[in-house]
Amino acid sequence: MGEWVGEMVGPDVWETCRDLIPAGSVFAFLAVHRGRLFPAEMFTDMYPSANGRPSMPPQILAAAITLQALHGLSDFETVQELRCDLRWKAACGLGLNDMAFDPSLLAYFRRRLARSARPNRIFDAVREVVKATGVLKGKHRRALDSTVLDDAVATQDTVTQIIAAVRAVIREVPGADAVAAAQCSAHDYTDPGKPKIAWNDEQARAVLVDALVTDALRLLGHLPDQQLAEKAANAVGILALVAGQDVEPAEDSDGRDGRWRITQGTVPNRMVSTVDPAARHVHKTRSHQQDGFKAHLVVEPETGLYTAVALRPGAGAEHHEAAVGLELLADEDEPLDAFGDTAYSTSDARQALHEAGHRLFLKPAPLRPAVPGGFTPDDFTIDTTAAIVTCPAGHAVALSDPGGQHHQRKASFGNLCAGCHLRERCTRARTGRILTIRPHHDLQAAARHQAATDPTWQADYRRWRPPVERAVAWIVHHGNRRLRYRGTLKNDTWLHTRAAALNLRRLINLGLTHIDGAWHLAPATT
Repeated sequence: MGEWVGEMVGPDVWETCRDLIPAGSVFAFLAVHRGRLFPAEMFTDMYPSANGRPSMPPQILAAAITLQALHGLSDFETVQELRCDLRWKAACGLGLNDMAFDPSLLAYFRRRLARSARPNRIFDAVREVVKATGVLKGKHRRALDSTVLDDAVATQDTVTQIIAAVRAVIREVPGADAVAAAQCSAHDYTDPGKPKIAWNDEQARAVLVDALVTDALRLLGHLPDQQLAEKAANAVGILALVAGQDVEPAEDSDGRDGRWRITQGTVPNRMVSTVDPAARHVHKTRSHQQDGFKAHLVVEPETGLYTAVALRPGAGAEHHEAAVGLELLADEDEPLDAFGDTAYSTSDARQALHEAGHRLFLKPAPLRPAVPGGFTPDDFTIDTTAAIVTCPAGHAVALSDPGGQHHQRKASFGNLCAGCHLRERCTRARTGRILTIRPHHDLQAAARHQAATDPTWQADYRRWRPPVERAVAWIVHHGNRRLRYRGTLKNDTWLHTRAAALNLRRLINLGLTHIDGAWHLAPATT
């Protein structure tokens, strides 16, 4: 990477207007310490050519996107601030008369950052400052939570998705235009509008969907056999997905005659837009649904600092809170007190965290009785070692060996329930109560007992779990609930940058300074 040797355009804003820059602000901090926080060598791998240099030093761009993420601005708004606001000029090292750069340079820099070997280097740089200050030394608590972030695209219906996917294949795959002209007749795919039908006619919509799915399958089946480039392969994959995710064989079809209808209900992990194939329907609760991604956070609750973050698609078992939470805590060097709601209290996650030596303050999910107000599994005496289960009435039965996909064990009481005086509180099944025991049952039962009876556990949970809600609020403040970018990679890089900016602001509020070549937190003075 070549060195920038350009001269400042106009007077140095920090030197001439220092009194106008709010003391103790992120602007003032970056004006003084920008070079220490983001040294030039930090970005060398992003600009491997030694024959030239970036049009704008990456240190300036790093400071700019940090401020952009902190204030929730678009690229255009960010450049306007750099041109017109003394605080931004001072923070990024621009001269008074500097007109900054074209907004597209920010997108170019973010793209280089996201595709580099260390896309989260800005977050890592601030994390090194956190480590150097020792602010987390001796603080062994971590609170976990997630929040839904709205995607940057419009949710598409089935018709729009199929038409857009067919157009993408025609545009990207060599020879697909000729195949479409010969095989596809449901719609004029060169027409930018939607098909001209009576949209309030249910039968007309059904006929259109059937014809569009047939077009998609014919196009896929007649494409030339060839090696496809990345964009072409992605287009073909998306078309194959949308052609099948929302449809099923027609009511009187055996599935082999090529007649289709819209599926009743929504399939799991449904792609909601061909513009951003990674966006998904997200259910944070049973009644509330959004389209987008999930931001996963780990916070030190006393200081409010983010120790780890990740952005993932909003659906899929591998993106569940418990699975991502394990990944985010994997880099911790010492055993912690982990605080989380019921989403993190799965049996596998609890077992893994327990084996790692962490103390768990994860709220157990409540058990649902088979009969409203009746007995739950915790009312039974379950000895998993001896494989014996005793019901509240005193009947004992054997516990089966683990079996099935989820390795569950079962205890069947059968005829013992027939004349039992507690039957009405236990089961309504004609064949009697069957108790299902999941893996790590003993660990989960002990956790439920502790959460219900241990006042120390309850007091710690009430004190240290709620601060993560404030950290979630900081993430989505300034309109940042809605993402600005498409795809998991770009949005994950943005989330790390925003968390880094918020951490930096928090450190500055705690008295961050640089003395004798090291970062310190200066004690507050009165």
